[in-house]
Amino acid sequence: MELNDAILQRRSIRKFKPDAVDSATIAKLLEAARLAPSGSNLQPWRFIAVTSEEMRAKLAATTLDFVCTAPLVMVCCADLNATETRAERSAELRAAGAFAGTQLENMSLADYQQRTQSDPAATAAYLSLNVAIAMEHMVLRAVELGLGSCWVFMFSRGKVKKVLDLPDNLLVTGLIPFGYPDQEPQPRPRLPLDQIYLGEV
Repeated sequence: MELNDAILQRRSIRKFKPDAVDSATIAKLLEAARLAPSGSNLQPWRFIAVTSEEMRAKLAATTLDFVCTAPLVMVCCADLNATETRAERSAELRAAGAFAGTQLENMSLADYQQRTQSDPAATAAYLSLNVAIAMEHMVLRAVELGLGSCWVFMFSRGKVKKVLDLPDNLLVTGLIPFGYPDQEPQPRPRLPLDQIYLGEV
């Protein structure tokens, strides 16, 4: 499948067949997420695949009713400790030649870190944005694998953390139910290009 076909065919699916998503398919989704880009190559995403009926039933009380009807719910988290690896990750990028020919090539690590420091709220938002990129990689790969999915941000972060007994450093960014679609939605309304493209300067 061409990438553009996956983009065109993707829909938010809220009705799923009961068929399980096998471990090999879950691994393919995770591999797509693993290859996503991230700022400073921090790769802050962490995932929990909720597949058992027992855990999905517990998770159901934390979010919208359709989410846990999917055979797989991917709980997508940002590791707030990921920024502590910035020196290591940036050194890897430098060694791989990622900064060659740019201002970053000759920038000291101290200057690099100073330019990327921010307050805790901004850091959490930044890491969550990186997780969202990985989430979209999974969503598009799912289309190729014949799966449906839906981005979900309506959930109780505290309740999800409690159900899954997550440590304090993991910030639940979003939930993605995955499964074989039991519906064929029509394309959703989208704004025309002239309303989103502000022009070339």
